[in-house]
Amino acid sequence: MSILNRLFRWERGRQQSGYDKMLLCGALWPIKFDTYLLKFPQGSEIAPHTDKVKCGRHYRLNIILKNAEQGGDFICKKPLFETKRIKFFRPDVSEHQVSKIVKGNRYLLSIGWVKTR
Repeated sequence: MSILNRLFRWERGRQQSGYDKMLLCGALWPIKFDTYLLKFPQGSEIAPHTDKVKCGRHYRLNIILKNAEQGGDFICKKPLFETKRIKFFRPDVSEHQVSKIVKGNRYLLSIGWVKTR
């Protein structure tokens, strides 16, 4: 599916773990990046994993817009920077996960890019 056909449409997240994502913008040149709105409904979770890239270094900045009432904690082995609402990490080398959403929904803005040099 082309990028234009995916813009502003909800689709299932890559981990097939119950979260949904909406592509807000992205590009392949001059730097490959994407920006998503992520929705984690009650019962969803993401198992520990890394996101491999073909080449370069993958960076991701997650900004939590709304926390779940219970659960939905972001757990990252080696974040580059982390506060209550801001998570900056290397998803290609640092294992990360989201604990199960027990109550409520969780929303976040996720901006990712791959630096090749």
